[in-house]
Amino acid sequence: MTSTVTLSTTGLAAADVLAVARHGASVQLDPAARETVAAVRRHIEELALGETPVYGVSTGFGALADTSIPPSMRHALQRSLIRSHAAGAGPEVETEVVRALMLLRARTLASGRTGVRPVVVETMLALLNAHITPIVHEYGSLGCSGDLAPLSHCAIVLMGEGRARDRAGVERPVPELLAEAGIEPVLLEEKEGLALINGTDGMLGMLLMAIADLEDLLRVADLTTALSVQALRGRDTVFHPELHGPLRPHPGQAASAANILALLEGSGIIADVAAEGSRVQDAYSLRCAPQVAGGARDTVEHARTVAERELASAIDNPVVLEDGTVTSNGNFHGAPVAYVLDFLAVVGADLASIAERRTDRMLDKARSHGLPPFLADDPGVDSGFMIAQYTQAALVSEMKRLAVPASVDSIPSSAMQEDHVSMGWHAARKLRTGVENLRRVLAIELLTAARAIDLRAPLTPSAASAAALAVLRETVDGPGPDRFLAPDIAAAEALLRDGTVLAAVEEVAGRLR
Repeated sequence: MTSTVTLSTTGLAAADVLAVARHGASVQLDPAARETVAAVRRHIEELALGETPVYGVSTGFGALADTSIPPSMRHALQRSLIRSHAAGAGPEVETEVVRALMLLRARTLASGRTGVRPVVVETMLALLNAHITPIVHEYGSLGCSGDLAPLSHCAIVLMGEGRARDRAGVERPVPELLAEAGIEPVLLEEKEGLALINGTDGMLGMLLMAIADLEDLLRVADLTTALSVQALRGRDTVFHPELHGPLRPHPGQAASAANILALLEGSGIIADVAAEGSRVQDAYSLRCAPQVAGGARDTVEHARTVAERELASAIDNPVVLEDGTVTSNGNFHGAPVAYVLDFLAVVGADLASIAERRTDRMLDKARSHGLPPFLADDPGVDSGFMIAQYTQAALVSEMKRLAVPASVDSIPSSAMQEDHVSMGWHAARKLRTGVENLRRVLAIELLTAARAIDLRAPLTPSAASAAALAVLRETVDGPGPDRFLAPDIAAAEALLRDGTVLAAVEEVAGRLR
């Protein structure tokens, strides 16, 4: 894990963002980037002294862009901008989201395209390194003109105002937090307030984290599919490579099929099914798993392409071009990011939906090929996993609701100057909920398939599957009379979140694709 991330004029890698946002890595400004930022700032200061109006430097903002601001009022202009735009409401967003938001804004400030002083970038990095986290609220961004309210709640802390939490998560007065860390509040100069808030940084940070989570969950989905195939006495022939790459060359589909086949290798249950030879084909939720998970994989890859392009961008308005021209633009519009955030919510919901169908099949004695009703120890007295499937169905239903796109909505703002917005922040917020729910759905499939496989004894699962079951059984007991199930679901979810199950499986089967 990278312990220190360096900000240069060329941007960041996704891994750098995760290191800072999730793992507390420190950040430093590359000396060459500092020189570039300082040189561009000198140019902005020259423009500020001129008579030609420059948006954000010597004028008001948004619908007030034609209002000229005299030099004596420009400190007040920048200060008022941040105070008025720090107008969020609702619950606080997660620390990792705020850290990603701050880092990505600092990345653009370090590009030399925004015209801020080096001290502004360095103060933002100092907040990150001191683990001072501004309080940012759920509501306030329309995903256009940047994530304005969320970024303003970060910028106001640079000024020594607003609200923030310390490393331990305790809210304390901002002046006290800054003084303790040896950080001087920033008195914002021309252009700097605007540069601090005019970016897609919140939605991009959440996109990068969702991609990382979904990469793991797609491999988990292949694992739970393999477990369910064995639990339901399915066939492995549909996962053979000649049915995928050559016949339908979607790369994600081929990768998913290869994973499932590897995870089934050596299964005594599958060998018994082949010897029996009584069924021609399995239900869609088994047979079509690579097509669904593969489509999800390919969508994640498209989202990664968009995220990498956005990571290479310098989002501000106005922006300073290489020839020194300061010009207005629309690059702050979050549409490209909002679209893929919505796409990921759709495929996550469908991946959860097919997993729930496999779970339900294992609980139905008419479709489970010999398993007891609801996998109960004493059906009638015991209910087994009946209500665990209810919970799974409730999660899937919520995910389907959250898959309704946010990016097709738009409410005009700023006296109709900002008459089309992306709602990308909202697309990101609902995707975060969707990703968490997908992990819970897969945790319940893991629990269900593990119990069903145990009930198939003396037939044995594949070695990779046995490794997953061994890890699970360290914290969750096997079949028996009904017990308090919520802790079991939470334990399985934790094993998926921290990667313990995948690590055990990949030690046996090799790195999954």
